[in-house]
Amino acid sequence: MDPIRVLIVDDSPFMRKALERMLTTEDIQVVGSARDGEDALEKIPQLKPDIVTLDVEMPRMDGLACLKRIMTDFPRPVLMVSSLTQEGATATLEALAAGALDFIPKETSLASNSILQIQQDLQEKVRKLARSPRFQKPVRTAPSAPAAVPATPRPVGAPRPAGSVTGAGIASNPVAELLAIGCSTGGPKALQDLLPALPKNLPVPVLIVQHMPASFTKPFAERLNGLCQVSVKEAEQGEPARPGTVYIAPGGLHLNYRQRGAQALIELNPEPAGSLHRPSVDVMFLSLAQECTKQLLAVILTGMGNDGAKGMEALKAKGAHTLAEAEESCVVYGMPRAAFERGCVDQVAPLPEMAGILRRHFGV
Repeated sequence: MDPIRVLIVDDSPFMRKALERMLTTEDIQVVGSARDGEDALEKIPQLKPDIVTLDVEMPRMDGLACLKRIMTDFPRPVLMVSSLTQEGATATLEALAAGALDFIPKETSLASNSILQIQQDLQEKVRKLARSPRFQKPVRTAPSAPAAVPATPRPVGAPRPAGSVTGAGIASNPVAELLAIGCSTGGPKALQDLLPALPKNLPVPVLIVQHMPASFTKPFAERLNGLCQVSVKEAEQGEPARPGTVYIAPGGLHLNYRQRGAQALIELNPEPAGSLHRPSVDVMFLSLAQECTKQLLAVILTGMGNDGAKGMEALKAKGAHTLAEAEESCVVYGMPRAAFERGCVDQVAPLPEMAGILRRHFGV
């Protein structure tokens, strides 16, 4: 397979060199660099990169303006390079909504105590995003075949084969009393497409873990709140989970579910500190499996890795309804694939069909 061709766009010569050093491997080739958006737009048709790393803040033409031109004139995967400031978070969220697939925090690129981990993360993102289904084939916008495949009948108590859906779709009965969603790479745009389609009278609370830095989750919740009919907020310690409200786990903290009598409460905790992601989808799902006595519906959307698969398996074993995003609409088909391969998914559906599935299930 040919190496992945990368164009680095950054106004800092130091950052351009640092990114080039971190990215250059046998299967990744940095084919060029650009000092600003205008320079990038001249070089993309010449160099034909498979993926572009794009700084947010640059003179002449900034990253957001450049991104919009790339998506219109030269559609291809773009990885934003962002500062962790409030302004950087807001600009990056706009970029993700405009077509960027993911981002890396800029300041941490220089942290010597974790440079190897940063390099590995950067390389993994470039490898996954450069081959994203989003730019390989069109997303299906209307069903041409049943989204879920009936599982082969099996004896009661027999182990479920890996890589199978568990039935003909999400059961209409019993209706779930809580909706839990996990996502990572591609998740911000997926949530921005999905959540506004849910009505104000949604009869259940929604808990969401999206892998995101601490400085990003509150602006992200505020952005979604301005787009949605339901209320969207960053989750707070000890607050009750109320119907018609979406709670986004804060970056740097795990979101746990606690049931006190009939009341559902949100608990935020930095532990386990050693988890690969914080917040973690698995931590949220496992807390629901342990604590929640209500019927619930668990959803895994686009994302890199396998976070959430173990937790979804535990939820399915307790009778939860489960739904995973189809490969064709995923930015990275990692997390949904991992859940599917564990045989704990009731239904697989592309993102454009998910709002309809949820509305039908909840009767709204």
